[in-house]
Amino acid sequence: MITTVTVIGLGNMGRGMALTLHKAGFRVQGSDIDPQARARLAADGIDTAAPDALAPSDAYLLSLPTSQHVGDVLERSPGLVQQATRGSLIIDTSTSDPVESRQLAVKVIAAGLAWLDAPVSGGPGGAHSGQLGMLVGGEPATLERARPLLEAMTKSITHVGEAGSGHVVKLANNYLCAAHLLTTAEAVAMAQRAGVDPAACLQGLNSGSGRSAVSEVNFPRWILDASFDSGFSMGLMRKDLRLAHQTAQRLGLDDGLLERVRDAWHDEALSLDDGDDFNRITLHLLEAAKQYVADRHKEDRA
Repeated sequence: MITTVTVIGLGNMGRGMALTLHKAGFRVQGSDIDPQARARLAADGIDTAAPDALAPSDAYLLSLPTSQHVGDVLERSPGLVQQATRGSLIIDTSTSDPVESRQLAVKVIAAGLAWLDAPVSGGPGGAHSGQLGMLVGGEPATLERARPLLEAMTKSITHVGEAGSGHVVKLANNYLCAAHLLTTAEAVAMAQRAGVDPAACLQGLNSGSGRSAVSEVNFPRWILDASFDSGFSMGLMRKDLRLAHQTAQRLGLDDGLLERVRDAWHDEALSLDDGDDFNRITLHLLEAAKQYVADRHKEDRA
């Protein structure tokens, strides 16, 4: 039975998951290399510790930027493979390289620990509200052991296969999200140039087979009102697309749309920084459409 949880990585997602688990009754310890991140969580009444001063836990929940960071936590600092109590559960909620993830899973299990890769979707809002979607790779018995903990954070849990499978499917999901942002922006821009209001266009798309989470959620929530505060950055999506393309190449998949989507997200002409909200990838298409309409109106009045 899992009662104590250490959340390692207290950024937008990790902090939200730590708070949600605390509210659900778990004894939570938060850890991050950044003292300020630890201080923010401590201010919410949750125990924190530096990576080299962790108390033992039943489960360690990792929310980190890359698989390299996951490897560092497992093998170097704090070195959970050596330091964690045998039988403890490692849950990697990061979006990681599937090959590296599978290699780390082998080391974790060989050390007498249990492993799940469990990347999440739903953003910081989902992390804070316990409404994340989770893709799980690992042994079914390990998932069942972890289920009460995972259900406290999620609205859906999908077991997709053995260790590393969660990361494969997460990369596939993020590739599609990246592509949908581009294609939906193109479709809306085309309609706008033809005189159709973007909101009306989206209503039409969402009533038909062209709809997606991007058209149903991203556009109305973060794009049409220009808030661009989803909590997910250009840099993270670019990283995920690089990983997805790298994974496809390793598996012998011919270059195709995935490569073109990856290149589009790395187009320096867009002048989008890694820290920008990832929904801003749509701006160049939508702003060009708006300018096109304005220019036509000027011509009509001339």
